[in-house]
Amino acid sequence: MRTSKKADSISTYLGSDGSIEGTIEFKNTIRLDGNVKGKIFSDAGTVIIGEKAVVNAEIHVDVAVIMGTFNGTIDARERIEIYPPGHVVGDIQAPTIMMESGVVFNGNCSMKARTISSKVLSTATDSTRKSSISEEIQAK
Repeated sequence: MRTSKKADSISTYLGSDGSIEGTIEFKNTIRLDGNVKGKIFSDAGTVIIGEKAVVNAEIHVDVAVIMGTFNGTIDARERIEIYPPGHVVGDIQAPTIMMESGVVFNGNCSMKARTISSKVLSTATDSTRKSSISEEIQAK
């Protein structure tokens, strides 16, 4: 599989003969190879939609990897990856979106900026100030 390190350990699996209707909440990584209709949520997880899967859902996750058929909306906090023979119909949104040649995508695509916490931003600003002051002192 051509996915990130995050998808290396699958904690939940739905086989190709399985079917779920409703809301799925999970942590870590879930792989879906069956039929799913509903909502899929994770605060810090990856959803993998396998080649044989048919998913009609609203998805909110960190990472979405699609190789099967997906209809609906995806809001990913980190990225969305679509691989052949992936077929996506709907709206997708993430800071990073990757589609390989051979996929089908019909819908809207939005690349939103990653949210940086104010603490990280403050630390970065302080470091920049210190660096500028240090450069001024060295220049004198």
